[in-house]
Amino acid sequence: MPTTVFRNASLFDGFRHRGRVGDVLVQDGRVAAVGGDLGQPGARVVDVDGGLLLPGFTDAHVHPVQGGLERLGCDLSDLPADAGAYLEHVGAYAARSSSTWVQRGGWAMAAFPGGLPTAAELDRVVGDRPVALANRDHHGLWVSSRALALAGVTAGTPDPVDGRVERDAAGEPTGVLHEGAMRLLDGVLPVAGEQEMYDALLEGQRHLLSLGVTSWQDAIVGSYSGMRDCGPAYARAAASGDLVATVVGALWWDRDRGSEQVAELVAKRQDWSRGRFRATSVKVMQDGVAENGTAALVEPYLDRCGHATSNSGLSFVDPVALRGHVAELDRQGFQVHVHGLGDRGVREALDAFEGTDPRRRHHVAHLQLVHPDDVWRFAALGVAANLQTLWACHDDQMTELTIPFLGEERAARQYPFADLHAAGARLVAGSDWPVSTPDPLAALHAAVHRTTHGDAGRAGTDPFLPEQALPVETAFAAYTSGSAWVNHRDDAGRVAPGTVADLVVLDRDPFGAPEDLGAARVRSTWVDGECVHEA
Repeated sequence: MPTTVFRNASLFDGFRHRGRVGDVLVQDGRVAAVGGDLGQPGARVVDVDGGLLLPGFTDAHVHPVQGGLERLGCDLSDLPADAGAYLEHVGAYAARSSSTWVQRGGWAMAAFPGGLPTAAELDRVVGDRPVALANRDHHGLWVSSRALALAGVTAGTPDPVDGRVERDAAGEPTGVLHEGAMRLLDGVLPVAGEQEMYDALLEGQRHLLSLGVTSWQDAIVGSYSGMRDCGPAYARAAASGDLVATVVGALWWDRDRGSEQVAELVAKRQDWSRGRFRATSVKVMQDGVAENGTAALVEPYLDRCGHATSNSGLSFVDPVALRGHVAELDRQGFQVHVHGLGDRGVREALDAFEGTDPRRRHHVAHLQLVHPDDVWRFAALGVAANLQTLWACHDDQMTELTIPFLGEERAARQYPFADLHAAGARLVAGSDWPVSTPDPLAALHAAVHRTTHGDAGRAGTDPFLPEQALPVETAFAAYTSGSAWVNHRDDAGRVAPGTVADLVVLDRDPFGAPEDLGAARVRSTWVDGECVHEA
């Protein structure tokens, strides 16, 4: 490996912004020295030219294979949240695609009245052709009439216990399947083959590396939402050397089963963990999402008139059973990674972590609502708070589909990042791509400013609960040293002698102008001291 000297850089070391400290020397894949003139005969010199050198970002909650599949399929994620734009794109994609089904997704619920597109809209642009498009949070499917017919979903089809079929006044399905109802397409919806999954993994990796992400935790390694288990793709990529990033896989907990699956998870951990991939975490989805009424709440949702309804969301795993499952996974040496979005879902996760070993580095992701009585428990239990900061912004989905149904008091305590930080919680961060962009700089801008970069001054885009914003150093630390910690990479996420030389070079030092943090761009990405992306 060549020796490399990074020169003329401002430095963020994973914890603190240190400004201009002199050279950073990399030898044999590790940081050898920091500070002063470290020139070496024959060394490669990288002139950072006043930009920022920092540890590679670690995304603590991401789905790169799903993201890769969307990029290779009918990808709506980069389009404006507009029904017409979506339908035009779907029609154009269908016209050029020879596939029997039109698949993938990335649509925003806010583009449709009540967050609900219809099969009839798809039918107009694709004719008698089956379509299944996941929404951007992957908790619902927009399907065509032909897809419903092939799956045999009719007015007489009962809702599953963990989901809902959207229906009209006569009970007929209208074109959206929520949560567990997505499985009604099992058996008819084509599943990506092994090579397609592998290609999607490599495309997802390429995209993440271009954004400075050198390590991540894949938050679902298992069969989910009509997708083949991506574990074999990771194992193959790790064995072949195609996996450049260092990855922890969170094995999927099948909520329709119980503790009998623990032995299978242990076997997968043994079979798949090799090279840069370790299947050492387990993912439990404890509740859904607020915008479709499936996030688990302590108090019920409201209707549009502000009255309490009978719905308080879904706990996908019985809370008492969850405690036993988590205790057994903890005994088996697994880290447990819980999707907890509503305040009851978060509480059920924290209750399950009582008495577990903090050395496992368990964590709860999303945390849209954390009951004030539970904020302190993260630090007390040694459980990390896994933040998806891009969601803490004003947008149509928040304004139209969330705030009215939570009410004033709950809506005013969403995404309590600053409260968790003040209470001593260890903060880690991730994107949940393809739910939202995997760009860490966009997420960091939102964490610091509680608004999307570029929205300043636009009507309806004032900072969202700005008292919950994080300091710049704290936000950067969550996405580097914090997320590396949750992945048990104690020699990464930092720039110090002896640490792994997973590094990112930015085109500017955003600490000098944090109001424009989201405008920063990645110049180059380095893994083990080797350049793996250059803009």
